[in-house]
Amino acid sequence: MAIKTKSPAEVAAKWGEVTPGRSRFYEANAGAAGEDWARNTEAAAAAFAAAVTSGNIKQMFSGGVRRAGAAKYTRKVKDVGVSRFGQGVGAAVQDMAAGIEPFLTTIAGLTLPARAPRGSEANLERVRVIAQALTKKRLALRSAGG
Repeated sequence: MAIKTKSPAEVAAKWGEVTPGRSRFYEANAGAAGEDWARNTEAAAAAFAAAVTSGNIKQMFSGGVRRAGAAKYTRKVKDVGVSRFGQGVGAAVQDMAAGIEPFLTTIAGLTLPARAPRGSEANLERVRVIAQALTKKRLALRSAGG
């Protein structure tokens, strides 16, 4: 059974209409996330260093996070992010539609195994089919430079 999805244009249009009105949630939640951002970003230093594999990148990354600090992050969310949030979403509707199109098309083209009773391990096969297809699509798009 194929999975029915909305078109990329429908999804992007709804996202573009609804999301700008959520700037107060952005302000409340993103503005309060400065400490989490600083802690989690600094904790990612080892993974970042492995990814870019240059000499002293770990120290440079951690130092940059500490130098910027949670206070600057929080201030920029309030002073810049909130006022630009809706405008940014509106400007990105076309990009969002183009970005999700290959993934929605991939999902729509899948045939999933039949559902099993709730809680059945067999239902994980349905998830695996989707996950594998989306990973394959993502890697194909990345290798093609898209």
